[in-house]
Formats: sequence, structure tokens, C-alpha cells
Amino acid sequence: MAGEATTVRMHVDGTWVDALAGEITEVASPVTGEVHTLVASGGRDDARAAIEAAGAARHGMAGRGVHERAALCNAVASEIDRCRGPLAETLSLEQGKPLAEAQAEVAFAAQLYRDAAAAIGQLSTETFAGRDPSKRVLTLRQPHGVVGVITPWNFPIGIPSEYLAAAIATGNTVVWKPAPTTPQIAAALMDCIAEAGVPPGAVNLVHGGAEVGDEIVSNRGTHAIGFTGSAQVGEIVAQRAGAKPQLLELGGNGPTVILDDADLAHAIPATAQACYMNAGQICQSSERILVGERVHDAVVEGLAEAAGSVRLGHPLDDATTMGPLNNEAVATKMEEHIQDALDKGALAVAGGRRADGFPTRLFYEPTVVDAVTPDALLNLEETFGPIAPVLTVTDLDEAVEVANACELGLCGAVFSGDLGKALSVAERLECGVVNINEHAAYWDGLTPFGGYSGKRSGVGRLGGKTTLLTLTQLKSIVIEQSSPGGHPNS
Repeated sequence: MAGEATTVRMHVDGTWVDALAGEITEVASPVTGEVHTLVASGGRDDARAAIEAAGAARHGMAGRGVHERAALCNAVASEIDRCRGPLAETLSLEQGKPLAEAQAEVAFAAQLYRDAAAAIGQLSTETFAGRDPSKRVLTLRQPHGVVGVITPWNFPIGIPSEYLAAAIATGNTVVWKPAPTTPQIAAALMDCIAEAGVPPGAVNLVHGGAEVGDEIVSNRGTHAIGFTGSAQVGEIVAQRAGAKPQLLELGGNGPTVILDDADLAHAIPATAQACYMNAGQICQSSERILVGERVHDAVVEGLAEAAGSVRLGHPLDDATTMGPLNNEAVATKMEEHIQDALDKGALAVAGGRRADGFPTRLFYEPTVVDAVTPDALLNLEETFGPIAPVLTVTDLDEAVEVANACELGLCGAVFSGDLGKALSVAERLECGVVNINEHAAYWDGLTPFGGYSGKRSGVGRLGGKTTLLTLTQLKSIVIEQSSPGGHPNS
């Protein structure tokens, strides 16, 4: 990783450009701590230029036929496949996840474009008789126009592709602001999109901070918003977007309920996987593990064993199973949440601190915390780190009560040998997605995915056809069947 830093520019109206004000931001590697990227950092004027370019391109993009747009999506997937080796290495070094996980994310991103290409051809509407017997009503779906997309750093090619694939397939144009800590992989994805033949202005990439995001969200030239990030920022986005259609995938604090009759040989390693995959930096991680007294000791012992088998290290090392956290804010939050739990009587069974002997302070020990109390931050807020917090419950009803007391409601999991009991728990959990006998972080890209109403985990659904529906608007056309000036059926 040592050596000259890579320069990353913005992509507006089909051209790689510098920031209008000439601003450049240094980005350090979470792996080495060295500056590895010099990124053109935009402001409001850069966002406005991109919005203008997307606006100029939107009618041409909307006018392309469904099969032509599907072909563009398939072409992007092919470009990602062609570049999958360099893409995965860039992602691994910049984000911090092990190379195997980066490779899986790149493959997942390519599949999202193929899924969008397949789904757009199957997107159907209806025609029906109106109240007046001479009328027929035709419904069709049309793009919103310019979609503003803001994405995070934890899956910096996978999550953007959820929105971008659907936007291209449905004939929208895009202004995209990626996370500031992962600009290289964003530019690499943008290069794949451009090389695939997506028209100039159809997808525009603008780097920058909150000012760029605010302009994209609030500008009248954007017609819909897609955002993945924290609940706090998501609520600001919703306020600034006003009445625009919005697809907000926000934070989670997923409850995993392990019932007394669960197959622990399956439930424990699956739960641990959802705690430590991507160093726990997943919105649907197993952030709270609710267990009964009968299985408590076995679960804690198994989780501690799983934590001990994790191999921290350089993400390109084949032996590494967990890399560093992406940034200091995440590491600090881990420390604060663990200390809060310990102050309230919890016990750190494994880990619980930053790891020594690495180039940066972002390598964190895989952690198990037992005897977490319901009022602890580990139970109430999203930690977003490699941690398995265990809460003991007396029965199934208490497990559901504790799980639902959190104001977040994205994903959860239930492990049980009784499918009927598991289904009952799944229906009662206030989560948008519940996996039964599968870890909470499992998602196939097609299943509708999003937050539970009344919680702070988002609005709308990602996944397969549901993303296409959100990124289109329904139009009704009423047809009078009688001839002009005549009578029905004349």
C-alpha cells in the first residue's frame, strides 16, 4: 500500500473532472494509516452541475426502450466481471474487509445489474374498466427523472449498485455521492458504468461532504432520493427532501433470538458469522443476542470460541478473516458502548478492546459481552462493530418484548427447532426482515428489504422488483372509447 497516492476525480456529463473550486481531500488507509487517495472534493456548485447534466439526459434515458436499458445493465455487469480482480483488491484495501469478502461483494454487485435487467422486462401494470362503461383505464410506470443517491462505506460497490442498477433499468438518471472514505472503489464502479456504454449524464459521480449531499437532496432538480446510512442522517435527508419520493435504508440493531429448542451447533456459528462478518459493519448484523437460561452458557461459550478463531490481519493476507474497522468514529463508538455495558454490570467474555501490534488503531478484537442489560447502549443503539452482546431472557414473550423495545427495526433472526414457534416469533418481531434458522445478515438481493413502520430504520424496500417499483411512478391514462362527438359503441 505504500507509495504514491491515487488521484480520484468526479464524473459529470460523461467526463472526468476536478472540483470546480479545486479542493482536494486526503484519504488515509484503514489498513496502513498512510494517505492512499487524493480525491477531488466538491461543493454545492459541483452538485448543481451534476444535477443539470442529469436533468439534460433524463428525457433521452427515459425514451430508451426497456430492452435497451436491460442491455445496458447487463453490459455493466459484464464490465464488473471483467475487472473483478482489481475491483476486489481496491475494495479490500480501501474499506478494510478481507479479500474473500470483497470478491463476494463485487460478484454480488454484478448480479444486481443482471437482476435489474431481468426484472424490468417483467414489470407489468394493469388495464381495467372505469366506472363509466365507455371508459378504460390504462396504467403504466415511468421514471421519476433525476434520482439523488447517497451511499455508505461498508459495502461501497454493493449498496450503490442496488440503486444504480434499478435507476438505469427504469430509465432514470442519477447524481451519486459516495462515502468520503471509499472514493477509489466508487470511481472504479463509475468507470465500469461508463465503459458499458451508459449515456453521458445518465450517471454522475460527485465526491464531497454534507454540503454536496444537502444540495443533491434539496435541489428541485432532483425528483427522488435513495439513501443508505444512519437513522440520524436519514431523518435529516427526509426533512430536506420534502415531498420527493424517497427510498431510505437506515440503521439496524438486529435481535437474534435463540430459543431453547434451537440446534446450537448451527445457531451459534451462524450468529457469530453475523457478528464478525465485515467486522460487524453491516446494518443487519446480529447486534443483540437474546437467549434463554437453559442455553445461555452454551451460547456464550460457543460465541467466545468463535471470537477466538477470528484472525485479524491485513485484508489481502489469505489467513485473515477480519480486517480493520473503516474509520475512527466506528472504533470510538465500540469503546463507548462496551464501557457503558460494563458500567451497568455486563462482562467482557472475549475481546473488548483495540488490538495491539497493527499499523493503525482501527483493528478491533472480536468481542463477546455477556449479561448485557436492557438499558445498555448495546441493546438500544446500533454499535456497528465486531461484537456479540448477549442478553438473558426468561421466556419467549420477554425475548419479543426486549427485542421490540429498541427504536430501530430493520432485520432480525430466530433459531428454533419448532417452525411454528419460530414463525410466531418472526411475526411478532418489529423488524422489516426476519430470517428463521439463518443469520440476521443473510440477504439475497431479491427479497424485499427495509425497515419496520414506526421505527427509525427507513422507508420503502430494496430488493429485486421492489426497488424498480420505488424508482418509478404510476401513471393512469383514462381512455374514452366512443368516437369524438358520438356515443359509446356507436
